[in-house]
Amino acid sequence: MDTGAFTLVARTLAGLEPILAAELAALGATDITSQTRAVSFSGTKELMYRANLCARTALRILAPICTFTATMPEQVYASVSAIDWTRYLDPDTTFAIDSTVNSPYFNHANYIALKAKDAIADYFRDKTGKRPSVNVEHPDLRIHIHIHDSECTVSLDSSGASLHKRGWRVDQGVAPLNEVLAAGMVLLTGWDRTVPFIDPMCGSGTLLVEAALIMGNIAPGKFRAAFGFMRWKDFDAALWRSVTAQSIAAEQPIACPILGYDASEQAVAGACKNISAAGLEKNITVSCKRFEDLSPATDTGMLIINPPYGERLKENDPSALYAAMGDTLKQRFSGHEAWILSANMEALKRIGLRASKKRTLFNGQLECRFQRYSLYYGSLKSKWKDKT
Repeated sequence: MDTGAFTLVARTLAGLEPILAAELAALGATDITSQTRAVSFSGTKELMYRANLCARTALRILAPICTFTATMPEQVYASVSAIDWTRYLDPDTTFAIDSTVNSPYFNHANYIALKAKDAIADYFRDKTGKRPSVNVEHPDLRIHIHIHDSECTVSLDSSGASLHKRGWRVDQGVAPLNEVLAAGMVLLTGWDRTVPFIDPMCGSGTLLVEAALIMGNIAPGKFRAAFGFMRWKDFDAALWRSVTAQSIAAEQPIACPILGYDASEQAVAGACKNISAAGLEKNITVSCKRFEDLSPATDTGMLIINPPYGERLKENDPSALYAAMGDTLKQRFSGHEAWILSANMEALKRIGLRASKKRTLFNGQLECRFQRYSLYYGSLKSKWKDKT
């Protein structure tokens, strides 16, 4: 890659684009533009390394190397063939191609990936007599092709495996939250890290771990063994060591309680395994308790609740569960702020509280609402009367 600034694209989940844009700005990115499930920006190789290590809401960091117009597969083949692939690959290295297509001209992303693969293989065969091999799981170079209408972009994937794969998860639990989604949820709440963080239905502990990493300013990529750019021909090991050292030096003490609860002993055991794998067992407390049995130890706190829905919901009618959840919030958590994520819009109405903020997020393919509830002491009416 270039030694100066160049264009990069960070992929993310729908609804998290503003959060990712703010993260990238804080890391030093310039020329930031939010797109659909992506944020483009300018940065150096050092920033590309740092974004992979530190951006909590990025799924991938892509480095575009070529843009062209195409309406037929043959044009894709020709344009990919015209790239100087010797800058990025050798005949004895491996590669893989991912593709996303949103175009009336192309129906199958896999076919586009196949045409691009043939173009790269033929390029090397014509120049050297040898063809680099495809390795889908662990390639030396992962290439991404994105087609929107007739505009095609070829990028190098600097991340390798998706960045939601932090490296600390040893227990999957049942339908765990994507780590990028969990980090985005914590950041969306505006939690100021001066009040306890509480997850009363913690499952495998994803929200707890991500909250602790945020409070401690610990890079989410700290636990990963590898990133895609480490296999690039121009990988700068000294620069990478500098980036990681700066990240570690910026870590802060985790000074506020982070508390998790779940009614399932199995879930609590799994959460403890994940927390220990992240080295956070001294910073996060997890107990086996039902939500309705909780009694907060402080007058204020931030709750994020991911109640069962979709795959995790064993009941056909969740109305009673959500109604009981609302009652518990009203009766026991006055003075706290609660955010609830759910794909069940009807069940959310049974909470019995007025949401002061609503955001649309996606948990996998499920469209969800992420809603804020401010839990005042007494009713809003009595609060107003007291002031007058």
